[in-house]
Amino acid sequence: MRTLPSSKVMSSSDDLTEEFEVLIPSDTTAGHEVQERIIGHLQTRNYHERDVFGVRLALEEALVNAIKHGNGMDPAKQVRIYCRVDSIKIRIEIEDQGPGFQIEDVPDPTADENLERPCGRGIMLMRAFMSLIEYNATGNCVILEKGRTIEEAEANDD
Repeated sequence: MRTLPSSKVMSSSDDLTEEFEVLIPSDTTAGHEVQERIIGHLQTRNYHERDVFGVRLALEEALVNAIKHGNGMDPAKQVRIYCRVDSIKIRIEIEDQGPGFQIEDVPDPTADENLERPCGRGIMLMRAFMSLIEYNATGNCVILEKGRTIEEAEANDD
């Protein structure tokens, strides 16, 4: 895993924002290491366990898609991961060096004819657990965002 020069910790008067960008090889072990780093940032900021679970699941799906489907497990290709997390939300960008795809070409995994097929399930899960999921026009970069869940007790404290 190579940390790019853009890795930095930014802070403001009331919040600590962590922002980093890394390049990893097309290897799921390297993807898991970045995933745990990101999850650690959520846990440090005491994100709700539902948020941590959802981000972990969506992140794993997106990383596996980039490594296996985007880069075809090609050891000569890399995956770029950008992460920005603060006390309000997390934003993750995952970009592979593959040809991309068109999201509208992915079959609906809930359609009767696709129930036995594995395609599209990961994207469906990412959509279910994240606040935002977007792809670039090429289809080789996904943006995932998750807004922090505010517990009722926290909201009443204000």
